[in-house]
Amino acid sequence: MRTIVAALFFVLVLNGCFSGKKPVTQTKEFPSWYSDSQTNSSNALYAVAEGENKRIAINNALNEILATLSVSISSDFTSKTEVSKGDRKSYQVTSSNTIQSRVKEIKINNYQVINEKDFGFERYLVEVKVQKKKLFLGLQQELDSTFIGMQKRAKSSNAIEQLAVYQKDKNSIENIKNILSVMHALETGFNDTYYREEIVKIHNRYTKLLSQVSFSLYPNKDAKNLQASFFKGLSDAKYHIRDAEGRKHFTIYIESTTNKAESYGFSIARTAISVQVKDYKGTVIGSNKFNLIGQSTQGYAIAKENVAMKLNTMIQRQGIAEVIGLNL
Repeated sequence: MRTIVAALFFVLVLNGCFSGKKPVTQTKEFPSWYSDSQTNSSNALYAVAEGENKRIAINNALNEILATLSVSISSDFTSKTEVSKGDRKSYQVTSSNTIQSRVKEIKINNYQVINEKDFGFERYLVEVKVQKKKLFLGLQQELDSTFIGMQKRAKSSNAIEQLAVYQKDKNSIENIKNILSVMHALETGFNDTYYREEIVKIHNRYTKLLSQVSFSLYPNKDAKNLQASFFKGLSDAKYHIRDAEGRKHFTIYIESTTNKAESYGFSIARTAISVQVKDYKGTVIGSNKFNLIGQSTQGYAIAKENVAMKLNTMIQRQGIAEVIGLNL
């Protein structure tokens, strides 16, 4: 009896497998608010986006709003929409690296997530709303706070430290311009004269101090062949090399000890290099130690020149400030 039941069950399974019927799966449709998103109005901005999670989806939506607002940024910005059977199959913001780098520093704090849905398979959908007036006032407050901080920044007695401060301020200029671009898009009558004048002041402060800072080089006998590498690194960074005195002049002491060796037909120069930077009082404000190995089949002198070549490469990659141990 059990054999007959098992045989009947096997036949039924085979009939099911070869019946030609395929399992029916329902197509997962996007929500209506995502497929047919709201258009921007005179008072508010809207964007829908997706991401691996809610945070990323919101960030993508806010980046789209910023990118489409800014004339300079939006020239590189594209949105891709694929439509299938009347529904939006997918919607994703595709921004170039340039756009991402230009908008990533702009923060939108006043926004609303008016719709959201976990679509599964690491796809989270959101619809974000931003009030134009709130966004404008938030960006204006951010700029005012930035410039007040720059104006109140205490001057250091060390010109190198002050130059680093001015360099940091100067590096923020591009982001300030991007914020101004967005603010113009939000309010066409916006007068940015004050901010533009402050940008000029930031640039002038840095340029003026850079022109006043100078260095002199003092290598020991073994480091004479390395002097040109340091000289070039300083010159490429727009620093002046001259004999001078005062608060804005600094001395770089370079000491090296080279050990000679031979191996498999190669002349080898193992060089230990020590650098110290002192201010006009003789206080050490920067230092560094490192080792370089030069080699050549043409003798020890060429091996030492190979050390200088490697030092050149090191300065080009790391920057002269890092090599001499300065926080610039």
